[in-house]
Amino acid sequence: QVQLVESGGGLVQAGGSLRLSCAASGNIYSVNFMEWYRQAPGKQRELVAGVSSGGSKVYGDSVKGRFTISRDNAKNTVYLQMNSLKPEDTAVYYCNADVKTRFGSPWYQAWGQGTQVTVSS
Repeated sequence: QVQLVESGGGLVQAGGSLRLSCAASGNIYSVNFMEWYRQAPGKQRELVAGVSSGGSKVYGDSVKGRFTISRDNAKNTVYLQMNSLKPEDTAVYYCNADVKTRFGSPWYQAWGQGTQVTVSS
């Protein structure tokens, strides 16, 4: 019913930048929190950053000061600007959103398919 489509991943050298985008589409009544997670091989998925519909933001400790999350509520799109990238930022990045499909329905979490970010040293 709701699809999240990520884009913007790729290969970059250490110190470089990338910008990820995630657009939500489908049967959407409301979108609350939108978040980016990442998962590196052999590691657990971790929260990178999140932003509420009102603009409140949270960041994981490892990305504070380097990554910036933003969103366009009119487009149901969230962005992740990643600067000063490090090899340890290499992971699959997933978009997550809390959505409602109609008035009165419960919130549920939608996930994107993931986009690979690789940072070379």
